[in-house]
Amino acid sequence: MPQSMPDRFRDWYAYERDCNAKTIAMLESVPANRQSDPNFPRALRKFAHMVAARWNWLHRLGHIADHPTSRDWVPGAGTLEEIRPHLARIEEAWTAYLATIDDAELARKFEWSLPDGRRMRWSVEPTLTQVFGHAWYHRGQIATLVADLGGKPVDTDYIFWSRPEQLA
Repeated sequence: MPQSMPDRFRDWYAYERDCNAKTIAMLESVPANRQSDPNFPRALRKFAHMVAARWNWLHRLGHIADHPTSRDWVPGAGTLEEIRPHLARIEEAWTAYLATIDDAELARKFEWSLPDGRRMRWSVEPTLTQVFGHAWYHRGQIATLVADLGGKPVDTDYIFWSRPEQLA
């Protein structure tokens, strides 16, 4: 039976949370002697950017009061230890929000301002689609950087998480 759109978004976020844990494992797999390579902080910035994007969109949707101060937000020196508590908070907030969505929420239009002051209006459903695609895109970049640094990339394709039924 096909999933409703609200259920699909909840399912995709469960998948994304699993991928976030795998992304942390990938970053932790980079050998210590390669973490001084400029690509390691680059990979960390991409992960922090993914957290910041989720945080910003939840703020724009009206479900969290604060937001990161920049698009490329990285706390402190940008270490994984500094990113982790923000990730945990944002995952908890998104899980709570997605538990409440229905078709009316998906159709709701909302407004926000871009950093240059332009006002924008969009619906919730394409916004949720955007944030999921955004994470998939950057997770692939992180996996490539981790592999180039001698770490262990993890395949985060949806098919391996959802586990289709094997017939024979």
